[in-house]
Amino acid sequence: MEQINIIDASKHVDEKVKIGVWLTNKRSSGKIAFLQLRDGTAFFQGVVLKKAVDEATFELAKEIRQETSMWITGIIHQDDRSHFGYEIEVETIEVIGESEDYPITPKEHGVDFLMDHRHLWLRSSKPHALMRIRNEVIRATYEFYNKEGFTKIDSPILTGSAPEGTTDLFHTEYFDRDAYLSQSGQLYAEAGAMAFNKVFTFGPTFRAEKSKTRRHLIEFWMIEPEMAFMHQEQSLEVQEQYVAFLVQNVIDHCAADLKTLDRDVEVLKKYTHLPYPRISYDEAIELLKGNGFDVDWGVDFGSPEETFLADHFDKPVFVLNYPKAIKPFYMKPHPTRDDVYICADLLAPEGYGEIIGGSEREVDYDKLLEQVKKAGLDPEEYSWYLDLRKYGSVPHSGFGMGLERFLTWITGEEHVREAIPFPRLLNRIYP
Repeated sequence: MEQINIIDASKHVDEKVKIGVWLTNKRSSGKIAFLQLRDGTAFFQGVVLKKAVDEATFELAKEIRQETSMWITGIIHQDDRSHFGYEIEVETIEVIGESEDYPITPKEHGVDFLMDHRHLWLRSSKPHALMRIRNEVIRATYEFYNKEGFTKIDSPILTGSAPEGTTDLFHTEYFDRDAYLSQSGQLYAEAGAMAFNKVFTFGPTFRAEKSKTRRHLIEFWMIEPEMAFMHQEQSLEVQEQYVAFLVQNVIDHCAADLKTLDRDVEVLKKYTHLPYPRISYDEAIELLKGNGFDVDWGVDFGSPEETFLADHFDKPVFVLNYPKAIKPFYMKPHPTRDDVYICADLLAPEGYGEIIGGSEREVDYDKLLEQVKKAGLDPEEYSWYLDLRKYGSVPHSGFGMGLERFLTWITGEEHVREAIPFPRLLNRIYP
């Protein structure tokens, strides 16, 4: 008798197998007990027939408590009525670890309650599906950038300054110096691009913001590619190819998880069709004004504006060339205008807003130095970054995508936080 995982049930139809499982729910009648089981790879049903097992086994099946761990043996059957497609007719049950008064019962629970029990909520079907999709996005990210010739580099988590000039940083002390939890790996990726041509960083980033919007986290993971000898339009092509690649891989490899989340795959398929629309910030302002929005040129878009723009095109849309006043210092000014940068945000439809922000970078030492000073930053803190413009500077572009924001969109979740069911207890400080 072979020991298997639930996910491999299709390979063992009509075979007797052994599986280590936890009980998620149960119901029973006089002659049959239905056990909802999980083993970390998938969820399926165990059926215990009174006539087919001894009395002790059937009584155990009726009395066993939620989240009890056990070994079960039985015959795998195809079950076209279930989402998973297979079930096990249970022959024996051996309890491994008992469970009592498990707090997350099969009834509905509020978000706050679930957030306070994230270490246990991770076992439930919804966060399980979210984490499997997250894992697939990470796997596909490495596949995409490896295939495209990028080198993965790791930027520091402790930094001496703010890459985007903000004060919303977590402060600590690094021996006798001030230090901060990283806000972005981008500046370090630029150094990497000057050495390896195309690089990407992928790691945790932090924002010390007491934000109460559904879109913001104080800890999240960021993918930040940087590409030498590349202008903005080429970067936009990489961005849309990357997003479409991720969406297609989730469709191909996470069908059951999308079904668990009630995510319409036909909607996702639209987002694999390229190219994505491109409009300028100026055009976006005019489009918004023409549809009743009270917006002035120079303001950053909020959720209502971003939602309208992306839904107007019914797919992700690039908004190009934002005003300088609302973007970071390192971006390259537009060649024919002195009020905008060569940059773009990629806005996702269905109300999820910006999922990517990127730009072409300023390559001239003197101009970048002037922009650092104009931003009120200390040039000494950025001397190493300025050095990149002194020794063989080349046109280069890059972008950043927040993993959790992307997951919220691709899974159709209402809250960014629900796309990260793993315990990140700091998120409970600022709901």
